[in-house]
Amino acid sequence: MTTDTTLPPHFSSKQRLILLVLLGAGFMLSVDFSILNVGLPEVGAGVGFGLTGLPWITSAYALPAAGFTLLFGRLADLFGRRRLFLSGMVLLTGASLLGGFASNPEMLLTARVLQGFATAMTIPASLSLLTTTFTEGPTRDRILGLNGALLSGGFTVGALVGGTLVSLLSWRAAFFINVPVALVILLLTPFLISESSLPDRVKLDLPGALTATGGLLAVIYAIIEKHIPSAVVGVLLLAAFWTIELRSPAPLAPVRILKRPTVKWGNYAGLVVFTMETAMIFLMTLYLQKVLGFSPLTTGLIFGVPGLAAMAAGVIAGRFIGRFGNRKVLAMGLSVQGLATLPLVFLGADRVALAVLIPALFIGFFGHVTSIVAYTVTGTSGLANEEQGLATGLTSMTQQVAVTVGIPILSSVAATQSVELTGIHLALSVNVAVTLVSVVFIWFGLRPRGERHTATYALG
Repeated sequence: MTTDTTLPPHFSSKQRLILLVLLGAGFMLSVDFSILNVGLPEVGAGVGFGLTGLPWITSAYALPAAGFTLLFGRLADLFGRRRLFLSGMVLLTGASLLGGFASNPEMLLTARVLQGFATAMTIPASLSLLTTTFTEGPTRDRILGLNGALLSGGFTVGALVGGTLVSLLSWRAAFFINVPVALVILLLTPFLISESSLPDRVKLDLPGALTATGGLLAVIYAIIEKHIPSAVVGVLLLAAFWTIELRSPAPLAPVRILKRPTVKWGNYAGLVVFTMETAMIFLMTLYLQKVLGFSPLTTGLIFGVPGLAAMAAGVIAGRFIGRFGNRKVLAMGLSVQGLATLPLVFLGADRVALAVLIPALFIGFFGHVTSIVAYTVTGTSGLANEEQGLATGLTSMTQQVAVTVGIPILSSVAATQSVELTGIHLALSVNVAVTLVSVVFIWFGLRPRGERHTATYALG
C-alpha cells in the first residue's frame, strides 16, 4: 500500500506563496550574512575601521542574533508570531538603510546590532509559522528539508556572488539588497498569513528572560574575546535561569520541555552540526589561501560548487526522515559530516590535495545539510502549536550560537601549534573526534522509550 511518505506534497496557490514569503526571508538573511562577510575589508575601509576592528562588524551582529533568539521565539508564542515576524522585517529594513548610508564606525556597528536583533526576531517567528501552518508529518518534514537546503544555499550563494557584487557596485550594496526584498515580504505577509492564537492571561517571565539572555550574551562574549570573568558571569546567570524556570508559574522555557529527549538531543546535535562545520570551512579557507596560495575568488568557487550541489540534500533529507525516522537520518548525516572531514586531517602543502578536498567537501556538505534538516525536525517534533515558538527559538538559537563560537574555539586549538598546517590538522582532528563521539551520544539519547526500558532491564 502506498503511503503519503512516497507522494509529493500538494500545495494550494496560497500555501506556495506562504512558503515563498517564509522561506524567502530566511534565505535572504543567510545570503546577506555571507555577502557582508566577503566584503568585510571594503566595509571597514569605507567607514574608517582599522584591521583590528573588523571582527566587531561580525560580532556586533552575532551577539544579539544568538543571545536574543530564545527570548524572541517565546515572545512569538505569547504575543503573536506574525506580529513579531513583521516587526523583524521592519527593523531589518531600517537597519539595512542605516548600514548602507553609514559614514562612521558608530553608525555601522549600530546597524549591525539592529540587524542582529532583526534576525533574532525573524528567524524563530518564520520557522514557527511554518511548523504551525503545516501539521507535523511528512509534508512538514519536506518543508523543513527545503528550509535547510535554502539556508545552506543562501550561505553558499552569498559567498559566490558577494565578491562580485561588492566589486561591481559597492560594499553598501550588501546592506541595500535587503530593502526591496523585505518590503515585498511586508506587503505580502498580512494578506497570506493569519495571526497565531494567543494564550489567555500569560505574562512574560521577565526574570527568566533577563537571566537567559544575559547568560547567553556573557558566555558568547567570553568565547569570542577569551574573557574568563564573562564566562563565570554567564554560567552563574544560566544557573540562575534554570532555578527560576523550576519555580516560575509561567516560565520562559518550561523545564519539562527542555528535558524532552527530542529537544535536548536535537539541539545538542544542532550545536555540533554548526560549530564543527563552520570551523571546518574557516580552517579550510586558511588552508586554501595561506598554505596553497589561492585567491579569495578561487576559494569561494572551491566551496561554492559543492555547497550548491549539497542543496539537493535538503529535499532528499525530508523524504529520508519520512521513511527511516529523524533519529537514523540525524545520526547518518552527522556521521557523514564527520567522516568526510577525516581526510582533510592529512592534507599536505601541495595543490594536488584538491583531488581529496573537493570530493570531501561534496560528501561533507551533503551530510551537513541532511543533519540541519534532521535536527530541526527532531527539536520541533512532538510539541503543541502554542510551544512551537519556543521550540523554533531553541533550534534557531542553537544555530546562531554555534555559528558564532565555532571559529573562535577551533581557532584557539589550531593556535596551540607553531606551524600553521600542523595547527589546522590538530583542530580538524578535534573536529572529527567531537562529531563522531557526539553521534554515539545522540543515537542513545534519542532511543525510543521502550528501548531505554529494555536496556535498563538488561543491565539490571
